[in-house]
Amino acid sequence: MPASVTISHLSYTGPDGQKLFSNLDLTFGPGRTGLVGRNGVGKTTLLRLIAGELVPNAGTISVAGRMGVLRQQVQPGPSETIADLFGVRDGLALLHRALSGEASVEELAEADWTLEARLDEALAQLGLPVGPETLLSTLSGGQRTRAALAALVFAEPDLILLDEPTNNLDGEGRAAVAALLAGWKGAAIVVSHDRGLLEQVDAIVELTSLGA
Repeated sequence: MPASVTISHLSYTGPDGQKLFSNLDLTFGPGRTGLVGRNGVGKTTLLRLIAGELVPNAGTISVAGRMGVLRQQVQPGPSETIADLFGVRDGLALLHRALSGEASVEELAEADWTLEARLDEALAQLGLPVGPETLLSTLSGGQRTRAALAALVFAEPDLILLDEPTNNLDGEGRAAVAALLAGWKGAAIVVSHDRGLLEQVDAIVELTSLGA
């Protein structure tokens, strides 16, 4: 089944008491969709509702397919590495034990021998010449965004949610994100003010305020 999101009769009021959505019906199909609208209209909130981070006051959200989310940046922990971001620390440690002859027969059977190559490929796709041991705290904000996008690609979801993915990126970084989106074969919902990035989507959905 192709990846999709179906929103039915959705209502949501923010913690400040502002009603953002009332009886909203919306469907995102298997293509790439840009989600636009003025600041404060609820674009990021809608992504968080789809991701399950927020609970609607009424209505339902049905997601078909495995979902990956690029969240707006948070400060990484002092010891957090690329391997942690990708969720492969244990897998890499197992490989290293296997290569040094310290792994058990059971561990050898579980080892993912393609892990390092797939990790390198995902990082290269976003133009990041870093290794799995690199501390996230040593990267610039733009590099961390690109690393998070690489981790998203690495996980191979059917549907990706991107919230302002080109914020804080230089020209090279924005081009890498645009290329990633242009070649994305699954479904994507992208919140962005970046006109260049929005040229890579198949459709545009504009959110308006309830009073509009």
